[in-house]
Amino acid sequence: MKQTAIFLTMALLAAPLALRPQATTSPSQTEAQGYHPERSDRVLPAEMIPKRIIPPPPPLSRIAIGGSVSPLGPQLLVATNLSRHFNLRATGSYFSYATTFTTSGVNAAAALNLASAGASLDIYPFRSGFRLSPGALFYNQNRLTAIAAIPGGTSFKLNGNTYYSATADPSTGAVPLTGSGRLGLNTYRPAFTATAGWGNVIPASGRHWSFPFEVGVAFIGVPSVSATLGGWVCLDQAQTMCYDFATDPAASSARADLVNQVAKWKSDANPLQTYPIISFGVAYNFKIR
Repeated sequence: MKQTAIFLTMALLAAPLALRPQATTSPSQTEAQGYHPERSDRVLPAEMIPKRIIPPPPPLSRIAIGGSVSPLGPQLLVATNLSRHFNLRATGSYFSYATTFTTSGVNAAAALNLASAGASLDIYPFRSGFRLSPGALFYNQNRLTAIAAIPGGTSFKLNGNTYYSATADPSTGAVPLTGSGRLGLNTYRPAFTATAGWGNVIPASGRHWSFPFEVGVAFIGVPSVSATLGGWVCLDQAQTMCYDFATDPAASSARADLVNQVAKWKSDANPLQTYPIISFGVAYNFKIR
């Protein structure tokens, strides 16, 4: 009995210690996990903090202005946002270049004039900057023109046949040949465009600068080709058979060869009916409301 009483007494004395909560971590470990005894809040680990989602800007609230270079010429662009996945973009291009040259004794002057304006809907199917852009060129005056003066006695070829420009002769009225030609790159008006590219000119992140790139085609239609000759043409180098190119029946073979030559030039230009578009530029966007 005495031993039993001693055992019960020791058990009663040890009970408070057994019931006391046991710490599973040291104070330093607890603080490292984000719990601070002196603070009532808990600091979550970085990986548990939800990322801040940037809402898209309201429609028509931003404008981007920029420039680029493409086969259509130096280009100015203006765009605005419609939603997170859609922008509306307008473009205008202009380039003019003139030069003179001499080939096979023929003096020629050529002028390249590129002038176009259009609009496209930029579609961003993903959160990345990749886009698809259907659109149209509503204004298109892209063309190449040339004029030539063929000195008297100079030979030239039409449809593989050799002819000569007449030497001026007041007694017969003969004058040297002159010619003009035109390559038109604007058969379809409007001309639909289809491009794909990279770079949102109005980024959802709110960044101001962007560097858009795109590649595609404009469906301009089969290019138009025309050429005219005026003056006198000679069928032989000795100039014993010279005739008015435009009206003399004896020059009908030369006129037929000109028609066939223009048809060949038109066939050579046929691939340009899908005019290539490759551009790279820079744009800056800002808030307007």
